[in-house]
Amino acid sequence: MKIALINENSQAAKNELIYNTLKSVVEPMGHEVHNYGMYSADDENQLTYVQIGILTAVLINSGAADFVITGCGTGEGAMLACNSFPKVLCGHIESPLDAYLFSQVNDGNAIALPFAENFGWGGELNLQYIFEKLFCTPGGGGYPKERVVPEQRNKRILDEVKKVTHRDMVSILKDLDPELAKGALSGKNFKELFFANCTDEQIADAVRCVLGC
Repeated sequence: MKIALINENSQAAKNELIYNTLKSVVEPMGHEVHNYGMYSADDENQLTYVQIGILTAVLINSGAADFVITGCGTGEGAMLACNSFPKVLCGHIESPLDAYLFSQVNDGNAIALPFAENFGWGGELNLQYIFEKLFCTPGGGGYPKERVVPEQRNKRILDEVKKVTHRDMVSILKDLDPELAKGALSGKNFKELFFANCTDEQIADAVRCVLGC
């Protein structure tokens, strides 16, 4: 699984801590971690939580990432922004129990974490335990186990609803404010990571248009 990490500007200083914690948990499981930044608070390319939603949607819809780890101060803004796009199902996660239940019951492909709220002493341990429970077993397994059939059915229904209520990603990129979209896709390592992993040429072309390349 290709797991992307994205930090917005208010919590960018924590990127290295989050990245190292995530890698230490998921790489032994056989997953890859791609760090899309922000890498520090003074990065030239500043990401708002709205732009996190754009970047997350581009990565998920293009196949450049299978799962996105993101967040903001409370996690709420990032979650709302991510869920405003097609094919992105983002949960607001505060605890390892949240992570496990979201994975098993909702089978989403992104989480938004509160990197400021209640993130004090031991914050990195909570992150470690969240990542462990999020990826300890394939998503969609159900909880409790006797609920697996209706839970999987509801997930399929939600996926179909999102197909009706959202437009395709190429059309969205064309209609977004050009500077907003360009800012979301202009991180230092974005081009290198994205074009090496993107599996949808139409979205890749749309991204090239946004970036003017």
